[in-house]
Amino acid sequence: MWHTEFAVAFVLVAVSMLWTTIALRRMRRVSDPQGLPGRGLPLADAAFLAGGPTRVVDTVIVRMEREGRLVVSRDSTVTVTDPAPRDAVEAALIEAAGPARRQQLTALRRQTCASPAVQQIGDRLAARGLMLRPDLHRAVVRARRFWGLALLATVVLAVVSGFAWVDRVSTERDFSFPPFPAFAVLLIVGLVGLLATRPGRARITPAGRRQLSLMQQGSPWRPHDVAGDRTDQLLYGAVALGGAAVLTDEALREAMTARLAAATNGSTGFSGSDSSSSVIWCGSSGDSGSSGDSGSSGCGSSSSCGSSSCGASSSSCGSSSSSCGSSSSSCGSSSSSCGSSSSCGGGSSCGS
Repeated sequence: MWHTEFAVAFVLVAVSMLWTTIALRRMRRVSDPQGLPGRGLPLADAAFLAGGPTRVVDTVIVRMEREGRLVVSRDSTVTVTDPAPRDAVEAALIEAAGPARRQQLTALRRQTCASPAVQQIGDRLAARGLMLRPDLHRAVVRARRFWGLALLATVVLAVVSGFAWVDRVSTERDFSFPPFPAFAVLLIVGLVGLLATRPGRARITPAGRRQLSLMQQGSPWRPHDVAGDRTDQLLYGAVALGGAAVLTDEALREAMTARLAAATNGSTGFSGSDSSSSVIWCGSSGDSGSSGDSGSSGCGSSSSCGSSSCGASSSSCGSSSSSCGSSSSSCGSSSSSCGSSSSCGGGSSCGS
């Protein structure tokens, strides 16, 4: 009889449905629910939300360069002139610069992206429901893959049961209830459930998109948690929301957005064997819907933190031979506008 094959298929589909449902609930769970902070979001959080870890590092570099505590040369070499950090991210960047306080921008980005100080920003945003953790997103993807295999197994079992039933009809004249309706119902229910549990392609949640919209609408956004006059704050806000590509200081913009062909060697990359920190957030984060299941994104850096996609089975951000990406692309357009006579990266004012 075909009842045994149907029972196996039913168990496989039921287990995959339960697994996916649990994974989805874990991914969407908000552990620290709060209202939207509106335009009061801290600078580092805004940068991470708009462009991921890479955007945070670039914002810190621009801020330190503006304050005269860091120099970015035309060949994208970063030299720290003031080794006294003012926050945890700056401390991670200065440590990544090494004893010589000098490092190539790609290596500096990659190592700073992997630091706990930057990774915890993503954890904080995910806890507030503004972003989705990539590791939990990958868990949903794995569960849905198993679901798809369960449906494939159901088709195979249905075909085997169907041939067996036809054989009994032709040889034994056994006109018992055929297996096709039961398997068809199971497949339809399974397919509908699989389509209904798609985790989405964006790293940022609908609440996160609303938060970014609040900051990008109206007057140019400027953070109030960093020191500096209004011009500096407008500059930092523009870089956080739009990336280094919005800089009007041509030399700094070219150095920040240059794609370096050479990658640092050694084991400084995000490898799966690196147990020093739990690296789950890759070099660029999803925008309002552009990132794929792999976790990479068109919002923020033009490449992920590694040569492999962020959606790899491990929670690392790729290999050591790749960079943390360049912030050559922006997450939408920044609400701030720099007049033609002003220089965001220079001493002139940005905006009014």
